[in-house]
Amino acid sequence: MTEILSSGWAVLDEAHRALRDTVAGLSAADLELGTPCDQWNVTQVLQHAAGDQLAYASRITGGPGPVENPFEPSGRLDQDVADLIEHALVPTADAWRTVAEDDQDVPTPLPQGNMSARVAVGACALDAAVHAWDVAMATGQRSPLTDSLAGELLPVAQSIVEPLRAYGVYAAAIESEDATDGDAARLLKYLGRQPAWSL
Repeated sequence: MTEILSSGWAVLDEAHRALRDTVAGLSAADLELGTPCDQWNVTQVLQHAAGDQLAYASRITGGPGPVENPFEPSGRLDQDVADLIEHALVPTADAWRTVAEDDQDVPTPLPQGNMSARVAVGACALDAAVHAWDVAMATGQRSPLTDSLAGELLPVAQSIVEPLRAYGVYAAAIESEDATDGDAARLLKYLGRQPAWSL
């Protein structure tokens, strides 16, 4: 088994682990299932997630980005889904190891452009973690989005998401409040997702 190297950023490592663990729990039959991203099936969400990670890596290093548009995933795979994800997460972790914590001008693929390192890496982690949740919910797996991870990601989401709603990247926030909501539920609702979503 190949050793998985740290990105140097705990929040991103945890988000990447969530995505890897979720993919490890998939069967071939799961790949066509619907997801909380209602226009996309599991394969398409994973293509999108992989493409987004490569887009972050590419902006940081100048290296190759995703082969296809992450926002128009084909749903067709020419490789194992675990390889698809691994070939995205490894270069992304490599890229983030080159970024200093105090860097205030990190390139991102987001319309907002460059950001501080902490916000940029949080945005990259947010993308991986939330799509891990999408796939886990679609396939009957346990949620990989812990309250601890969500608690780190919620302030990042609150700082970057509003302008992205205009592009259709995130749905409108769900305003309903529940006294039992933890940070994971609060983050999901902020991103327009129902925490109790099921097929």
